[in-house]
Amino acid sequence: KSPQAKLIFTTSLLLGTTMTISSNHWITAWAGLEINTLAILPLISKPHHPRSIEAATKYFITQATASALILFSSMTNAWYTGQWDITQLTHPTSCIILTSALAMKLGLVPFHFWFPEVLQGSQLITGLLLSTAMKLPPISLLFMTSPSLNPTLLTYMAILSTALGGWMGLNQTQIRKILAFSSISHLGWMTIIISYNPKLTLLNFYLYTLMTMTVFLALDTMKTSKLSTLMTAWTKTPSLNAMLLLTLLSLAGLPPLTGFLPKWLIIQELTKQNMILVAMLISLLSLLGLFFYLRLSYCATITLPPHTTNHIKQWHTNKPTRTSMAILSTLSILLLPMSPLITTIM
Repeated sequence: KSPQAKLIFTTSLLLGTTMTISSNHWITAWAGLEINTLAILPLISKPHHPRSIEAATKYFITQATASALILFSSMTNAWYTGQWDITQLTHPTSCIILTSALAMKLGLVPFHFWFPEVLQGSQLITGLLLSTAMKLPPISLLFMTSPSLNPTLLTYMAILSTALGGWMGLNQTQIRKILAFSSISHLGWMTIIISYNPKLTLLNFYLYTLMTMTVFLALDTMKTSKLSTLMTAWTKTPSLNAMLLLTLLSLAGLPPLTGFLPKWLIIQELTKQNMILVAMLISLLSLLGLFFYLRLSYCATITLPPHTTNHIKQWHTNKPTRTSMAILSTLSILLLPMSPLITTIM
C-alpha cells in the first residue's frame, strides 16, 4: 500500500474512535463506528489472499449487523422517551438490543464466532489493531450506558465468554487464534464488573491493550504465527523470547506481574458486591487460559523441539530491538508495585 493510503486509513481510524468516544448523540457514535469499520477493512484485505478476503467479508457483515442493531436500539429508545442522549438509554427493550449489539461488536459470547476467524485471516499488526484499538469505541459505549444495562445478563455473558475463551483456546496451534480466544476471555473479565465499577473495566482494558501490544509486536519481530515456528524462534532473538515468556504469564494474570492487578481488583470488587460464587467461578475459568499461555510460553522459551533435525534453526540476529518494545515489555511485567498509585488515579 502507498503511504498516502496508509495515512488515510490511520487518520480515519483515529477519527472514528475519537468521534464515538466523545459523542453524546447516538447518531454520531454510530457514524464513528462505521468510519472505523470502513477504515480497517482495507487493512484486513491487504494481503491478496482468499483467507484475508474472507476475513474482511466476515468482519464487514458482523460489524454492519451490530451497527444496524445499535441504530435500531437507539431509535426504539428515542421513539419511547424522546431522548437521543447516550446516557439516557432507559427503555428495557433498547437496553437488551444494545447489549447484544455491543457484544457482537466486541466478540463476546454468544456473538464471538467471527473474531478468531477474522484474526486468523489478517496480518499480526492488523490483528493487534482488531484486538485493541477496535475494541475501544464499543467499550466506551458500554461504559457510558452501563447504569442502564441488565447486570444479570452481563454476568452470564461474561462467565460464558471466560469459559469458552479458555476452552476453545486449548486445542489451537495457530498463535493468532489462541490470542483471539484469550481476548474473548479477557472481555469476560471486563464485562463482569462493568455494572458495579466501570472504572475497573477501563483499567483492565488499558492493561490488556498494553500486554497484547507487547505480545503481538514481539511475534511480529520474530515473524512467527504458529506454535511450531515459535519453537525454533528462540535462536533468533533469545532476549525477546524471554520477555515474551514473562508477558504471556502477565497476560495470564500471575501474581508478581502486571496482569494480576486487574484480576485482583475485580475479584475484590465482586466480593464487596457479595458475588462470591461468581468471583470463584470466573477465577477458576481463567485457569483454562493459564494453560494455553503456559503452552505458548513453554514453546517460546523452554523447549527444544523433539526432532531437532526436522526444524530449520533460525539465524541469531544482532539487529537492535525497537525501543518501544523495551518500554512496552517493561510496563507489561513490572506495574504491579505501582497498584496503589494506579487505583488512586482511577
